[in-house]
Amino acid sequence: MLRETIKGALTTAMKSKDTRGVSTLRLILAALKDRDIAARGKGNSEGIGDADILGLLQSMVKQRRESIDMYQKGGRMELAQQEAEEISVIETFMPSQLSAEETAAAIDAAIAEVGAESIKDMGKVMGVLKAKHTGRMDFGKAGASIKQRLS
Repeated sequence: MLRETIKGALTTAMKSKDTRGVSTLRLILAALKDRDIAARGKGNSEGIGDADILGLLQSMVKQRRESIDMYQKGGRMELAQQEAEEISVIETFMPSQLSAEETAAAIDAAIAEVGAESIKDMGKVMGVLKAKHTGRMDFGKAGASIKQRLS
C-alpha cells in the first residue's frame, strides 16, 4: 500500500538525516491525515485508498509547480529550488507519467468509450480518464486537448 511506502520512506529519510525529504514526507502524511479525517465524515473509516493518494500527490506537485513559477517571477530562486526539491521527493511515489502519444490515445479511447460528440460530454470523458489514469496524466492538459477534439 502506498501509505506504508511513504511512512517507510520517512523513517529512511530520518535515519539518513535528509532534512528536505523528512519535511516533504511529513507534509504528505499531514495531508493524508486531513483527507482521512474528511473521509471518516463520509463514512469511510479505513481512510483514503491508493487512487486518492495518487490524486493528492498529483495536486501537491501541481501546487509546487505553480509556486516555482511565482518564485521565479519574483526573483526568489532559493524558494523555487526548495519547491523543485519537494517535487522530486513527491514524484518518487507516483507512477511514471504517460507520454504525449499515450495521453492522446487514452483521450481518444475515453471519447469512444462514452460516445462523446460535443463539449457537453467533456465531464463524462474526464471521469473515465480519472478512473483509469489518476496520477499518470496531467488532467489540465488533457482537458484542453479534450475541448479541442470535441469543439
